[in-house]
Amino acid sequence: MRTGGWVLFALPALLVLGACTGGPVGPEPAPPRTPEATVDSTCPDSGVRVTAGLDEAASGVRVRALRLTNCGDEPYRLDGYPVLRVLDAEGEPLDLRVLHGSGDIATIDGFDDPPRPLTLRSGESADTHLLWRNTHTGTGAPQVGERLSVAPAEGEPWQPVRFDGDRGAHLDLGTTGELGVRAWHRPQSP
Repeated sequence: MRTGGWVLFALPALLVLGACTGGPVGPEPAPPRTPEATVDSTCPDSGVRVTAGLDEAASGVRVRALRLTNCGDEPYRLDGYPVLRVLDAEGEPLDLRVLHGSGDIATIDGFDDPPRPLTLRSGESADTHLLWRNTHTGTGAPQVGERLSVAPAEGEPWQPVRFDGDRGAHLDLGTTGELGVRAWHRPQSP
């Protein structure tokens, strides 16, 4: 009497059928956590805090969101564009042109909307976005921004902006030397 063939057939069948049960098999794994920008719980003396969101990238075009939150007690007025300093690993400013709007880097809905005056009450936010193209023309070394400092407007105090996640604070600007910035605007509803 041969039983070896039956065992070889039955064991894989039991394993497959056992995987089809509807009963609990243990706790569900937690969904992957989307990395978020670190939010410092202290409010700067200026009464506003600038934080970074995640970047989006497609075909060499990059978009990075920045959010300014009024963490102070007084209304905060904005009208225009943030002022940016993109720094290399040694803390030296990169040689680049900061353009108000897209500057023909790419066509993105709303990016070239004109500035509008905003008044943020305590706890309210405004957004801006950075736009660049990671293009290498073959001449010169590509520029990589390792750090970013932002002033909400000309003459306002500078704030370092930290990026979290596996990419760090890199703004991989390629050799274009251009960075577009969108005017401050109210956050989009989800």
